[in-house]
Amino acid sequence: MEALEQVKSRIEAAVPGVKIDIVQNPGPANQPSLLIDNEHAPAIAQFLRDDPALRFDFCSNVTGVDWLDRTVKKTVKVKKSIDGEEKEVTETTEEHFPGYLEAVYHLYSMTQKHGPVVIRMRTPNRADGARLPSLTPIWRSAELQEREIFDLYGIRFEGHPDLRRILMWDEFVDHPMRKDYREPDDYEYEPTPHDDVLERTKQHYPARPQLDGAEEITATDLH
Repeated sequence: MEALEQVKSRIEAAVPGVKIDIVQNPGPANQPSLLIDNEHAPAIAQFLRDDPALRFDFCSNVTGVDWLDRTVKKTVKVKKSIDGEEKEVTETTEEHFPGYLEAVYHLYSMTQKHGPVVIRMRTPNRADGARLPSLTPIWRSAELQEREIFDLYGIRFEGHPDLRRILMWDEFVDHPMRKDYREPDDYEYEPTPHDDVLERTKQHYPARPQLDGAEEITATDLH
């Protein structure tokens, strides 16, 4: 298979106006990926699938990722004039990076027997209703996996043929794989709360005066 830089160059030559960055992977896998712009994502996907030399005709896996807002501190050495003398001092600066959501696709070619190439798309932010173009029209195997990402992370895939929850029930609120998700104290399908759930639930009820022979709040009191 061609190097990722060559694949990137092929896409840029075939799809005018695209914006693609190579994202390095510092982990043990050392598998860099292509960050593609959302506007041209369907055209890029179609090229990767149909180009005779590439023929990435199989999408094996689609994964959601949640990146929270983060602040990165950097230590730099600068020269300053102190008491009329130029000295090198150390200063700490902070840079803020807003959070976003990602959809990551692993592509293989069954025809050419090579891969994977990993492509990713990012939302502008982590707001409810964040949107990305669906790649299901290019790779049908992405259909259920994009639904799972929609369900668990909240990304709405525009152009998906059947975008609805797949793991959680329709009335469920929020997205359980978000890093700031707060698990509810109890679920309506649990007839008797577990002990740890019951302890959390007590925090939401005012303390009751203890009478002679009175017992603490029980699971029955909460139903």
